[in-house]
Amino acid sequence: MSTNKPMPARTDISAPFWDGLKSGRVTLPRCRSCGHWIFYPRRHCDACWSHDLEWQDVSGAGSLYTYTLTRIPTLPDFADEMPQALAVVELDQGVRINTTLVGLAEDEIRVGMRLKPVFDQVGGDGTTLLRFTGVDKTIAPPLPDAPAAEAPPPVAVTRVAVSDEAALRALVGEAFTAWSNEVVVDQALIDEFARLSGDDYWIHTDPDKARRSGPFGGTIAHGALVQVLQSRMKIPLGFEVAGFTNMVNYGSDRLRFPSPVPAGSRIHARARVKRVERQKSGTQLTLEVHTHVVGAERPSVINDLVILYM
Repeated sequence: MSTNKPMPARTDISAPFWDGLKSGRVTLPRCRSCGHWIFYPRRHCDACWSHDLEWQDVSGAGSLYTYTLTRIPTLPDFADEMPQALAVVELDQGVRINTTLVGLAEDEIRVGMRLKPVFDQVGGDGTTLLRFTGVDKTIAPPLPDAPAAEAPPPVAVTRVAVSDEAALRALVGEAFTAWSNEVVVDQALIDEFARLSGDDYWIHTDPDKARRSGPFGGTIAHGALVQVLQSRMKIPLGFEVAGFTNMVNYGSDRLRFPSPVPAGSRIHARARVKRVERQKSGTQLTLEVHTHVVGAERPSVINDLVILYM
């Protein structure tokens, strides 16, 4: 699955570290001349300047040196990880590593607490990030490209006759439904929509240029694509209108795209009945549908969908 989240750049100098993580090991360079442990990886010892280094496996155990909680993503693609516990961990060898804490509630995090490594595979090529959790925690990091979440359990559905105006108006309210199932918006889907629609602007179809020059750190989905994908989302409305002859999508009273959907995002939707109106042509029910990137507070699409019952 294509994603805009920045991945580590493997170099000749750092390759043993990343290769170790792929196989579930923490390995660090150590100076043969003075015994000093080194991190970040480099060609020389930062204590005695010797170039006589060797890589050695370590346990990865350490203590929390400092941390901060972030609630606003640096890129929209990180919305599904909020809040993040960004941390500096001091390993028992004395080196400090910038990382992320996982599997810990906010009130469990304490400076000085003992931590153990978590090997989090984040790429289909085996790319693995080093995260940390409490020594008493058991963590099973999600694998990349995991299937989208299943639809939520079905809710009780109330049948409302289209002729029962009072019952229809009783559906109007401020409260939104529970979330729908989740849909993955990957680069392949964006490219296919660009081919069908003819909108192949680089912000959607050129990941390299979008990463270099775009305002979002990578490619984003077309707003119209995200709107269309609402058809794939099973929103648990809790009611079913009955007794009509025909039902049509009559259009939208309002359509807005407040925030982007980065390539690789998972999206879901929820809705509320905003308005019910009797017209000569039939009964119009306006459903306000909000589509969000999973974990994002701000919606990516707001669609006041008008359904006409005749």
